[in-house]
Amino acid sequence: MEGQEQLLFIDFEFTMPEGKSNPKGFYPEIIEVGIVSVKNQKIEEQFSSYVKPNQFPILSERCKTFLQISQEKIDQGMTFSELLSILSNYNQKAPTTVITWGNMDMKVLRHNCEMNKIEFPFTGKFRDLSMEYKKFFGDRNQTGLWKAVEEYGKKATGKHHRALDDALTTYNLFKLVEDDKRYLQKPTPPTIGDRIDLSEVLNKYAT
Repeated sequence: MEGQEQLLFIDFEFTMPEGKSNPKGFYPEIIEVGIVSVKNQKIEEQFSSYVKPNQFPILSERCKTFLQISQEKIDQGMTFSELLSILSNYNQKAPTTVITWGNMDMKVLRHNCEMNKIEFPFTGKFRDLSMEYKKFFGDRNQTGLWKAVEEYGKKATGKHHRALDDALTTYNLFKLVEDDKRYLQKPTPPTIGDRIDLSEVLNKYAT
């Protein structure tokens, strides 16, 4: 692998069961992917696609309503194997750190790989930005992605629960947190009192 470090901001959307009566053997499958590739603090590439689920190809009404997604769009999506080829290509381009909001995206990807008997595509590091955010601000609970952006007084990108929009929002939030970390790590400049010994000055001018 060559080149500078690549940061991959990834968001997936998954299938959902209708309710408590899950189909036998049901598990969440990836149905939409959003990727933002960043090098040298600049976006190099964006990728977005729908993905056809293998095991349970028919979306539940709950899933279609929640994600505002149609069965037709999913039917026209890429296969899971094609998605894995794209993820592997990103992984091979440069040393890669995958950054997600929460740990569900990589958990579901791993499980989908196992169920489809395909090798997991990433070999680099992983960062859960929601946990970093929680630790940085001392929050007791993990904050939702869009709520976290609003706490910064910013607006999220596009529509919530659209994979590419959420990946872009994760990247924008990452930049905000990293800027704050750098700001807090800078040593504070010395005050005038630190620079000169005030007692000497006072003695000099004392009558």
